[in-house]
Amino acid sequence: MKQHHYNVTIKWTGNDGYGTRDYRSYRRDHVISAGLKPEVPGSSDPAFRGDPERYNPEELLVASLSACHMLWYLHLCATHEIVLTDYHDEARGTMREHENGAGEFTHVVLRPKVTISSGDHDKAIALHHEAHQMCFIANSVKFPVEVEPEVRVESPVAGRLSS
Repeated sequence: MKQHHYNVTIKWTGNDGYGTRDYRSYRRDHVISAGLKPEVPGSSDPAFRGDPERYNPEELLVASLSACHMLWYLHLCATHEIVLTDYHDEARGTMREHENGAGEFTHVVLRPKVTISSGDHDKAIALHHEAHQMCFIANSVKFPVEVEPEVRVESPVAGRLSS
């Protein structure tokens, strides 16, 4: 069995000179990095005193699920002779917070809207199910991840779309 390892560095950048003296004395800002890749500005959700202009861990979890599904779907389309010309997902996650401040995600819904220029429409829909089964991230979470795909077929006449 193959193993893959991922190294990520998180550096807190929100110390305004007082450290964590109290709940309001620090920013939740941090930087996520991995090797030579561009840094990702992070913070907590604004509901938890975070910076709304930075990514929060909850958004990154939903983004990871969406990206993993998309990458598997692209691969499967390529191997099943379905020519995909556009992919767009507006994924949504729901997290429940408990009275003590802890919480968990209760579900995520992926809503990929794709356009194909050739290949079987029904097979293009079915490949979303297969992509979901293959997704490393979806296989790793304890909450349901639903996929509600929409596949449009690009007509050869002036790029017209049909569902």
